[in-house]
Amino acid sequence: MSLKELSSLEKALGLKNTNKYSTQGDRKVPVLQSINGPALVGLVTIATHLVQEAKRPELLGGSAEHKAVVQQWLEYRVTKVDGCHKEDIKTILKVDLAVQEKEKYMNMTRWFDHVQHYPGVRHHLPPVVVLRNRVYTSGHH
Repeated sequence: MSLKELSSLEKALGLKNTNKYSTQGDRKVPVLQSINGPALVGLVTIATHLVQEAKRPELLGGSAEHKAVVQQWLEYRVTKVDGCHKEDIKTILKVDLAVQEKEKYMNMTRWFDHVQHYPGVRHHLPPVVVLRNRVYTSGHH
């Protein structure tokens, strides 16, 4: 799946699809075979490289805090989402969750809302309404 995503990222960034990808190991970790330097290993590393290559640094965050948040969610994707079964991923990433369900994934909801407002991400799709306030004042439902 990661190789398809990297190709889609290249296309979304307007890069020419000239990179050569492969995978390594049982987990099929993506590898970018570079002509000009060493191979790059890992989804986050390669995605970051592609964003920098496309001269779109705003996608990686403008401030130190925003950069950390972007890295946090990229790491979350690799360490948590990639290891889940398909049904669980759909639950975690589902856009039309009930308000109470969205609260369980508040950080994911906030990240999704942040990403959908970057220029060129949504293209022709309407924005997804995301509530940012907590429904309950404590962790008990």
